[in-house]
Amino acid sequence: MRSPVIIVGGGLAGLFCALKLAPTQVTVLAAAPIGHGASSAWAQGGIAAAMGEGDSPEQHAADTVAAGAGLVDEAVVLGMARDAADRVHDLLDLGVPFDRTLEGKLIQSREAAHSARRIVRVRGDMAGKAIMQALVAAVRRTPSITVCEGEVAEALIVREGRVAGVVARGQAGRAKETRAFLAGAVVLATGGVGHLYAVTTNPPQANGNGLAIAAEAGALVADAEFVQFHPTAIDIGRDPAPLATEALRGEGATLVNRAGERFMAALHPDAELAPRDIVARGVFAEIQAGRGAFLDCRAAIGAEFPERFPTVAAACRGAGIDPVTDLIPVAPAEHYHMGGIWTDERGATSLPGLWAIGEVASTGVHGANRLASNSLLEAVVFADRVAADLRALAPVAPSAEFAPPPAGFEPHPDADGEAIAALRRLMSDKVGVVRDAAGLAEALAGIVALERAALTPALRNMARSALLIAASAYARRESRGGHMRADHPAPDPALARRSRLTLGEARWLAEGALAGRPLSPGPST
Repeated sequence: MRSPVIIVGGGLAGLFCALKLAPTQVTVLAAAPIGHGASSAWAQGGIAAAMGEGDSPEQHAADTVAAGAGLVDEAVVLGMARDAADRVHDLLDLGVPFDRTLEGKLIQSREAAHSARRIVRVRGDMAGKAIMQALVAAVRRTPSITVCEGEVAEALIVREGRVAGVVARGQAGRAKETRAFLAGAVVLATGGVGHLYAVTTNPPQANGNGLAIAAEAGALVADAEFVQFHPTAIDIGRDPAPLATEALRGEGATLVNRAGERFMAALHPDAELAPRDIVARGVFAEIQAGRGAFLDCRAAIGAEFPERFPTVAAACRGAGIDPVTDLIPVAPAEHYHMGGIWTDERGATSLPGLWAIGEVASTGVHGANRLASNSLLEAVVFADRVAADLRALAPVAPSAEFAPPPAGFEPHPDADGEAIAALRRLMSDKVGVVRDAAGLAEALAGIVALERAALTPALRNMARSALLIAASAYARRESRGGHMRADHPAPDPALARRSRLTLGEARWLAEGALAGRPLSPGPST
């Protein structure tokens, strides 16, 4: 199959880019039905945009820089903040029903580490679902967009140094069939790495696949060590774990232990509204100490909870918890990857012919710790930029067909089920909220062994993404943002720079860790 542009991923970034590219012919490859397998659809917070009185893009950028712990690209984030209002209006034009006052003004709320109320929402906690519903409807009625659902990308096709397509394996009814999708340009919008971890708030399709295939093709990866753990996943044993949105704390909910004692006030001046990495470590510490952690919404929200936060209320009720009268048990869960495929300020990667947008990309706007509700904003801002650049480039579909690289093995898709579960446990235990050199070396050894023994492309690619994260975490011998090293608990001013590495360099770091080879002073630049 041939197309001028192939977009891999059916979430917000991918679909928004496809719509912005119209009338250019685009093929969207999605591992699941569009709108159902994307983390975007699960987003409860909203989109950050400085659109209220007394607020400004400059202040939004300043808050983002502060949350990013010294690693945010300030010029890139200011540009994103200035584009925010236009992208919100694009979504309004597509039919997204953002909450409004009776006078028709957008209602904006506040989340942790924001200095103003600038989050636009839909019915409190349903922004992601509503946005995706509007985008899916628009995509379905756009004749220039061809959607191929149930197609999992397994590798990039590179010809003469340029990305020229994707090898994908069909799922529903075609478990062993691989096909070559050839393109003049490829855009990866495959989402994050949540299912590399045993506890995550993300759907199963967020398993690091896009990061792995780009790195295998030679793409540069940035900031892979920075993984954000949401402090308030609802701890009821579900996989994925349902999320108790940060907006609850923004509205006054508190974090308490089993004895009813608030613990965040002693850890940060902003208490429950401290940056996510600090809150996650506070919750983690209470759980490790055996005191448990709970979200108390009774006084702040009370009887209005089911109406104001229907998604969270439904998850609680399914576990026999009434958030109006009961405490909600919470635990940290992998939520967002600040790292990813390195891109410039326009979404172009280090590989000619390849762009990346959304969570799979590392644009420099999140630094070491993403500011709440900047993820959906980043997705639409960079999707718009990539679409604008591709329209100007006018890529054409390749003229000649050629066979895809041989798959090499075609086992049952569940052949590596136990190994994948072992990888996820290893990542949570050793590359999780708190890390140290010994644990990271153990993780690297286990990841390398799992990759070598992989029977399926799924495990092979998950292990490669895990290797990138663990190797980057091993190399950064300090604590900063979402990266906490128990053996290096303080930030090192000399390491206040973004990390960059290739898959080959990650393998070199893993070999060094196993051999006891001394490290260079810090992350590669």
